[in-house]
Amino acid sequence: MTQKINHNYKKLEENYLFTEIAKRTSDYMEAHPNEKIIKLGIGDVTRPLAHKAVDAMIESLQELKKGDSFRGYGPELGYGFAKQAVIDYLGQYGVELHADDITIGDGIGSDISNITDLFHKGVNKVLLPDPVYPLYKATSLMDGQEIIYLECNEANNFLPAPPDFASDMIYLCSPNNPTGAAFNFNQLQAWVDYANKHNAVILYDAAYERFISDQDKPHSIFQIPGARTCAIEFCSLSKTAGFTSVRAGYTIVPQELEREGMKLNRMWQQRQTTKYNGAPYHVQRGLEAALSPEGIKQADENIAYYKKNVKLITDVLDEKGIYYTGGHNSPYIWFKCPHGMNSWEFFDYMLDTIHVVGTPGVGFGHFGEGFFRLTSFNTYEATKEAMERMRTIL
Repeated sequence: MTQKINHNYKKLEENYLFTEIAKRTSDYMEAHPNEKIIKLGIGDVTRPLAHKAVDAMIESLQELKKGDSFRGYGPELGYGFAKQAVIDYLGQYGVELHADDITIGDGIGSDISNITDLFHKGVNKVLLPDPVYPLYKATSLMDGQEIIYLECNEANNFLPAPPDFASDMIYLCSPNNPTGAAFNFNQLQAWVDYANKHNAVILYDAAYERFISDQDKPHSIFQIPGARTCAIEFCSLSKTAGFTSVRAGYTIVPQELEREGMKLNRMWQQRQTTKYNGAPYHVQRGLEAALSPEGIKQADENIAYYKKNVKLITDVLDEKGIYYTGGHNSPYIWFKCPHGMNSWEFFDYMLDTIHVVGTPGVGFGHFGEGFFRLTSFNTYEATKEAMERMRTIL
């Protein structure tokens, strides 16, 4: 008997965006070994972890050397102390959570992908902003769902409004990756009202919430009335506290969220306790410390450093009169390619002429064509030099 495999994988693009960027960059460096390349493309952090978090992880590992403090398997859904840290952290924004609403994991990429186990494959209408973080699209394609793209452009400042038709699932990310645009309270309220009206579920990526500066921008979708009956939130410490090498995050599925007579909170717990063994103890101690007032203060020093890099970038774009979104509430700056170039033309032009690497907007979707993303995660000195070079070609 022939095995039945998931043919939806045929729909995935062969060339992953960042793989193509790496290949073009590597080829150029091999052909021009003496050129200094400055990379402002991939969104990985570069500043050291907060000492508070590192010290907590080291101390927790020391516990495992002693018989009276040794720990074996931990709870798959997360230790109580880690959940309490999330409750306390979001509590400062007026969000009230119960420990059972929260699961602790190793980042959120896997949770964003795995949450779709709760939904029937191949029958849901999924709304995706375009441009969009590739993970949302790839997951939907693998599940065989019907994707409906929401055009994001200059007219709506890359923040889509709810459509006039029904859907089943909605991916939203604010502040957005790649555009850096962030919903205000009223804009996000419109999406919550839409989801409750149509019995849809919002999958909300809040990975960059710590970069928000404006008071009119929510840090969590659960600051919005009605969100507990229609939304699931994912947040990573990768950008909040620089945990890209450590991997930690949390997912919030409110107990009030029900569909077809089933509680999604209970379904998610069943899924995780069956298919996931839980984040490591020392990582959860690091999460607890990172979300403490002292840990946040130390992490915010890194975010302030990245925001200085943001200003270097936006100052040049402002000087040249180039349209952009992001920056102020985000580590990403999304701008219109100059001289009528398309995204990959500008990528090659920058690499060839000033030896700076960024991310072509079309790699995030059809409506990203003609735009480009820079990140603030390099050093201040490298970012300054990159922008001095860019000033000559914009």
